[in-house]
Amino acid sequence: RRGALLIDTWTFLLGGLLQTFAPDMYTIIISRLIIGFASGFSSVLVPIYLGELAPPTLRGMLGTLTQFALVIGIFVANLFAFPFATEESWRILFSVTVITTIIQLLCAPLLLESPRWLLARDPSSLRARYIIKRLRGLRNDQDVERELGHYLIGGAAQKQEETSQSAVFGEMLNHRKLRALFISSLVLQMGQQLSGINAVFYYSTSFFDGVIDNPLVGTTMVGGVNVLATYVALLLMDSHGRKTLILWSSGGMFISCVVIVLSLQGILNNMMALVAVNGFVMFFEIGLGPIPWLIVAEMFEGKYVAVAMSACSQLNWACNFIVGLVFPYMNEYLGAFSFGPFALVLACTFAYTVFVLPETQGTTPDELIAEMTRRNSRSMIYQVNEDEAGAVDLEWRKAMEQLIEEEEGQMQAGTYNYGFEPINKKKTTDQAQ
Repeated sequence: RRGALLIDTWTFLLGGLLQTFAPDMYTIIISRLIIGFASGFSSVLVPIYLGELAPPTLRGMLGTLTQFALVIGIFVANLFAFPFATEESWRILFSVTVITTIIQLLCAPLLLESPRWLLARDPSSLRARYIIKRLRGLRNDQDVERELGHYLIGGAAQKQEETSQSAVFGEMLNHRKLRALFISSLVLQMGQQLSGINAVFYYSTSFFDGVIDNPLVGTTMVGGVNVLATYVALLLMDSHGRKTLILWSSGGMFISCVVIVLSLQGILNNMMALVAVNGFVMFFEIGLGPIPWLIVAEMFEGKYVAVAMSACSQLNWACNFIVGLVFPYMNEYLGAFSFGPFALVLACTFAYTVFVLPETQGTTPDELIAEMTRRNSRSMIYQVNEDEAGAVDLEWRKAMEQLIEEEEGQMQAGTYNYGFEPINKKKTTDQAQ
């Protein structure tokens, strides 16, 4: 993962240098394509990288930090536009990409490799143990090996057979529970982009034209609200469920769409439109902004994450492109009702979240699949493909299922040994009684 991040950084640097010293518009177009490629690449890689480094209790916060850094960048770009978005200073504005990339390269020595990635290739990796010790702040080797066990157990099934990316994708589609999770991740990506958030970001200057004197001020104001809302999401992400935040997000954005439509019709004044647009952005950042990206790492084990994230990213950018291309025509032909289709998408996202989307906060992928199975079947804990599984693998999975059933029964009865007393002492006490 670290090497891929460095390649992406160098790609940003190449695009930034080309656009800064571009002699003509064709070079700028080519440089923007290179930077766009790097942006798409990072949108896939960074959530995977953070999901593999973070413990379950911090995944939400670290996942939201990605969105937080993104919106800070947008806000700073808006601020730089005031002095540098001119015919004389536009190269200075483009050079910001080069400067930030150089800073990132200087910080590269602090970038740790993903321990999950290292262990997937060598379970005895000393480097992975060192990184885990640094990340978790562990003091002795026993704690390191215990933490290491969590990584190895999650990747044990993946190491039993090597499969191609197309085979993994086919397995996700054929396995009923994995297919349901994959569809949910795709629905959230579509909901994120088809909600109309980038219609606000791409066309905010023209949107505020006639609402306030300087449309660039309105655009910068939206960027500032974007940063504050993402900070709020950072505080809420690990204290509230993913479903709850998605519901608040899609519901609040739906109401904001209604207010925007009413304002554009003249029923409400222009200031209400400004408030509604900022509310739209704020509700987006507490749910539909960060969660569709971080939830993929929570839904799938390492074997499926890269494939699922790649598919989600492609769909996300495709929907992004569609909204950016179509919204001017929607604005022209629908007029005041141009946000109506976005409101419909948000209503569908709200309904899907209520009735279909599973909660992923604080769970592992295996626990999530087990929970979905328990909701749909009383007789099975894990669906085994007997045609593909070997005899030993099949017996091992059945034994683990039985063990999970017994432990859950003991937990419900209050007799489960959580390890707070020595086993030998417990046996002696039982014999004495």
